[in-house]
Amino acid sequence: MSELTLTNHARLMKIILAPQVSEKATYIGDKYNHVVFRVVQDATKIEIKAAVELLWKDQKVEVNKVQVLNVKGKKKRFGKFMGERRSWKKAFVSLKDGKEINFSEFTKGDVK
Repeated sequence: MSELTLTNHARLMKIILAPQVSEKATYIGDKYNHVVFRVVQDATKIEIKAAVELLWKDQKVEVNKVQVLNVKGKKKRFGKFMGERRSWKKAFVSLKDGKEINFSEFTKGDVK
């Protein structure tokens, strides 16, 4: 593993917040072999790649490339007050051919 994964193991475990499940994410996943994640705002592409490979090292997942997208929070009205939802970051993770992430086999920590 690279130097980044060895020194920042705790940080990498907090980078990926959740998989993003939507029609667009499912379509992109089927067509281009991508997986879409919601990640922390200050995550870099290198950190996201290392985090995915670390979390799914049991399945020997290899990341080809990562594309990130900042999603701006929507403006919403709460009664007579205007508010805004939080902005967040989305990561499109391209997996190498023949690799896929199986979320049903994911275990947290050493418990199996």
